[in-house]
Amino acid sequence: MSAVVAQPVAVLGCRPGVASGVCFLEDQVVLHAVGAGCVQLHLKEKWHKFIPGIEKTRGMQAMAISPDRRYLAAAETVADQPVLTVYDLSSVPARRRRTLSAAELPESIAVSLAFSPDGRYLAAATAPPKGHLTYWLWEKQRLMAAVRLEAPGSSVCQVSFSPHDNAQVCFTGNGFFKLFKYSEGTLKQMNLEKGMPQNYLCHTWLSKEEVICGTDTGKLILFETGNLLWETRHFFVCPLVFLSLYAFPACSCSVGSSVDNGSQQDSLPQISAIAAYSKGFACSPSPGIVVLFEKTRGKEFCEEIQEIWLPKDRFSSDTKKSGRQNIIHICFSPSEETMVVNTHKNQLYVFTMLTTDFMKDRIAYFKYLTFPLHSASITGLDICVWKSILATCSLDRSVRIWNYQTNTLELCKEYWEEAYTVSLHPTGLFCLVGFSDKLRFISLLYEDMHVFKELAVIKCRECSFSSRGHLFAAVNGNVIEIYSSITFENINNLKGHSGKIHSVKWSADDTKIISCDTHGAVYEWNLSTGERETDCVLKSCRYSSIDLSSDAEVIFAVGSDQTLKEISESSIQHEVPAFGVVYTAVAVSHSGHMVFVGTSLGTIRAMKYPLPLTMDFNEYQAHAGAVTKMSITNDDQFLLTASEDGSIFIWKVYEKGEIVKWQKEAEYAEEVLVLRSDIKEKSQAMLDLQIHVKELQTENCYQLSLKDINLSLKGCIQDRIHLFSISFIHSVCFLLPESDSNQKLLMENEKYQELDEKSQKMQQEYEKQLHSLEESKSKAVKELTEYYEEKLNEKSVLLKEAEEDMRQQLLAQEEIEKQIYEDEDQEIMEIKIKYEQQLWEEKESNMELKGEIGVMNKRLNSLQKELKERNRCIEEMKLAQQKLQHFTKSLEDDILSLKKEIQERTDTIQEKEKHIYDLKKKNQELEKCKFVLDHRIAELKKLIEVHENDVNIMKKQIYEVSNTLNLASATKSFMEGELERFQKESTQLKLNITQLQQKLKATDNEMHRERQKKQNMEILIKRFKADLHNCAGFIQEPKKLRNGIRELYTKYMQESDLIEIAQKDLQPECMRQREYFERNLAALKKKLVKNQETHQRAYMCIMQENMSLIKEINDLRQELKAALTQLHHLKSTLKLIKKREAIQDTAPSSEPLPSPAVLRLNAEKENEKIIEMQQLEIQYLRNQIQEKGQSPAVQPLLTRNLPKLNLEGSHETQQQ
Repeated sequence: MSAVVAQPVAVLGCRPGVASGVCFLEDQVVLHAVGAGCVQLHLKEKWHKFIPGIEKTRGMQAMAISPDRRYLAAAETVADQPVLTVYDLSSVPARRRRTLSAAELPESIAVSLAFSPDGRYLAAATAPPKGHLTYWLWEKQRLMAAVRLEAPGSSVCQVSFSPHDNAQVCFTGNGFFKLFKYSEGTLKQMNLEKGMPQNYLCHTWLSKEEVICGTDTGKLILFETGNLLWETRHFFVCPLVFLSLYAFPACSCSVGSSVDNGSQQDSLPQISAIAAYSKGFACSPSPGIVVLFEKTRGKEFCEEIQEIWLPKDRFSSDTKKSGRQNIIHICFSPSEETMVVNTHKNQLYVFTMLTTDFMKDRIAYFKYLTFPLHSASITGLDICVWKSILATCSLDRSVRIWNYQTNTLELCKEYWEEAYTVSLHPTGLFCLVGFSDKLRFISLLYEDMHVFKELAVIKCRECSFSSRGHLFAAVNGNVIEIYSSITFENINNLKGHSGKIHSVKWSADDTKIISCDTHGAVYEWNLSTGERETDCVLKSCRYSSIDLSSDAEVIFAVGSDQTLKEISESSIQHEVPAFGVVYTAVAVSHSGHMVFVGTSLGTIRAMKYPLPLTMDFNEYQAHAGAVTKMSITNDDQFLLTASEDGSIFIWKVYEKGEIVKWQKEAEYAEEVLVLRSDIKEKSQAMLDLQIHVKELQTENCYQLSLKDINLSLKGCIQDRIHLFSISFIHSVCFLLPESDSNQKLLMENEKYQELDEKSQKMQQEYEKQLHSLEESKSKAVKELTEYYEEKLNEKSVLLKEAEEDMRQQLLAQEEIEKQIYEDEDQEIMEIKIKYEQQLWEEKESNMELKGEIGVMNKRLNSLQKELKERNRCIEEMKLAQQKLQHFTKSLEDDILSLKKEIQERTDTIQEKEKHIYDLKKKNQELEKCKFVLDHRIAELKKLIEVHENDVNIMKKQIYEVSNTLNLASATKSFMEGELERFQKESTQLKLNITQLQQKLKATDNEMHRERQKKQNMEILIKRFKADLHNCAGFIQEPKKLRNGIRELYTKYMQESDLIEIAQKDLQPECMRQREYFERNLAALKKKLVKNQETHQRAYMCIMQENMSLIKEINDLRQELKAALTQLHHLKSTLKLIKKREAIQDTAPSSEPLPSPAVLRLNAEKENEKIIEMQQLEIQYLRNQIQEKGQSPAVQPLLTRNLPKLNLEGSHETQQQ
């Protein structure tokens, strides 16, 4: 095997989406999933211990820790097959204890795991729709029982054991809550589900029989032995309360927590995580918050005691981003002193638990467990020479600076664009970052990153500083641009790649650049010439990474063909197969003895150089995604790798069982950059603090002096009281008997003598002290005066010596100045003579040039005049062009307005059609009553047919009007009249419709009346028949019969009936007259329509004549323009001829030539004749335009739509 060994010393990252992905092993040791395994992290000592997964694993999907914290169960995937593995954490290093065979597992991977209370059994659950619950005796690798559960959809599910029963298992998910009991080799369900099914996202056991669940609607539901015991309403955190938290400082970032109110209001609350502890439980009811509950003995099952918020991310461009993180798992330490949470953005937070007695506020804040981590694929990694730092950039739009010796994050900043590549300057004070919009040159300050320069390189996927830092290369598509890192000038562009460039490397002496691309090309460039020196092209391979040996003679390249290539002298010298994987990154040590390769599975391979042909290398499980970048430090002690899973591994490199030793111990610089504004702010803050301290000192001194004054006053008062008491006693003693007074006087005298002796002693001691102080002071003053007198003497001697030196130097300087002045005078005289000669020569040449300039000035003046004339003509043409443009714009506006009018008319037509459709519906309803009003329905149908004919006539008219509109788009005034006519017609149609509606209503009312009359008549007939039958009984008695018939007449015959009979005769006459008037109205309407058609035809004829006249006017204008241009050309030729003749006249000639003069006179006459002819033609055209402009049909169209001809201006130009 290879003698090269790499050991991970730090892992920076966190794997997302792992069920129970973080847990405690001890009070200060946290275990969480990262890369292709998990890592142990000590909270105080900050050491890392990485536990790799099984070979070729794609990372852990679920984790579970045994109750005794000794065993770890993990669900992994190897070659698309699910595997359950149990690790023994007590051994050092942690080893794999059991692997449960894949044949006995379901097809899908387990998404939740749980150990029994004694740690002997393991429960595993797979996600729906074909979910399984398996029950294992893991030490013997035996599957004890399995249950299949079919549920709709694929959602989050969770499994857990009862804390006091190995056989009782709880299984929750979308639409089910099930309790199982293991007995006799099967899992039997204990509960019956009642009520509406809920989507249970999480659950935890509070006691032997109580389980509390959280749903996606924000509900907390408590079950006891499978029965619903308690349920809350929708738990929702009010955004207003959230806003009130801005003022509270966070623990780790020293800023307040915030959240996007809009997202909070839009997203429904859901309990995403829940965990129990001895006093109650903690849950996450909405993004960015954990709420602690304690059990109570009252009516309510529990009460809220504290809210814990995620801190605001001070490194992010969006400071509210942390509040939008969903908390997916909560865990407590064994002593329940600390709580750790995991979010869906790969971040870990910690909170120190306090008792209710020590809780100051109801709201508290998390801290970062270590520091902010990358939450997306890492696209760039680089190191520097001066400092022990590495820079990374990621698709999460952040750039971070890490220290690989202390394993800490030094700088972090998040931007608005994605970062594709990063490169550190050798000093470690600057870095280059390629964003999606620009390439930025960034200064690494003490606490911030400051953008110093932006370069217009879009989507730069690769950049690199030179070894000395004075240059840097940036990839722009398939071109490598070389810039100066001092002036930022583009020095050179290296062109030749046909594919996308994936890697660029500099040689140690900065004379060469090596690059590779996706089309299988590896080129070596010479910077001095900018040309390609050597190349090696293999089109079947897409290269992803290259590296160089220290002498830049050997190139190591990896790509898609699963080999590591050793290239030198433009050819592949050696190839090492990858044995079933794809190499994605390569790094070579500076000593040249070690080569490290990263694979697409996330593993790291370490091999010696020269490269082996067989599998003679060490392979390490590290990342869960493809390795994107690798780098080795300059002392070859650390290997740094980054991956698509967002994790960073720091490896310690060993060779032959010993750490690689560098020739010199690495000494790193401690300098940092600070902005002047930051220094000013800090100095101002220090001054403010100093002033505040002085103010506090003065206040304290003042208070102390007040206290001293109070104490002295108290002493004086006590002395006076004592003296007053003595005098009082003396005064009283005179009044008392002599025997008592003598005794008391003796006592007082003795006290007084003692006090006198004490005061004398005190005075003597103070006098001695004062005398000693005066003596010491006088001695010190004498010593100081002697010391400073000696110093003064020494300084005076030095001053005298310096004055003498100054005098000598002044004398020497005066002599030097004299010599310089003499030399300068001689040089000035020589220069004066020389330049006088040059002046004389220049004057002569100037005189010659002046003559030439005079001639040239004349030519220039003539040319300037011609230029002015031409400019004037151009300006006139521009003005005419502008006028035409305005005219075309006005025509376009007219067209748009007419189109809008057409659209509006089509809309009105559609509305009318809708109304007609409604009328047809009403007609269909009226047809149902044919047996009552047949004759009136027939009349209504006739009216409707007449109306439809009118509508069709109107449609035809509208169609004809639209055609006329397309023909004459410029006739706006005529169309306005048509629009008014159509509006009148539409209003008339509306009136007709309202009349028809009124007629329909009247018919409905009449029908109801007739029905009512019919019913009344039937009732009357029945009554009349009954009464008539009664009268028929008196047929044998005539008197009674006559009286009965009279009563029937008086009872059933009334005056109103007679009136109705008379009215019935009047109604037909009214109907006849109404029909007569309606027919007359229809005839008049038809006449009106015919008149309108005749008028419309007349208007169409006028329009066509107008169009023909407009065309003729345009043709005349074009002819006029052509005539003007000819006139201008003739004038210009006349002027040129006159100038030539003037020049010929002024020129001296010995013999007169008569022939040119005769020719010149003939040309002048011809030109004058041509001008007269052109003027006559223009006058004729004007007369024609005026005659056509006076016609009545064309006048309104021309005045509105055509611009006026500037005939006067053209006439003036002709006359000139």
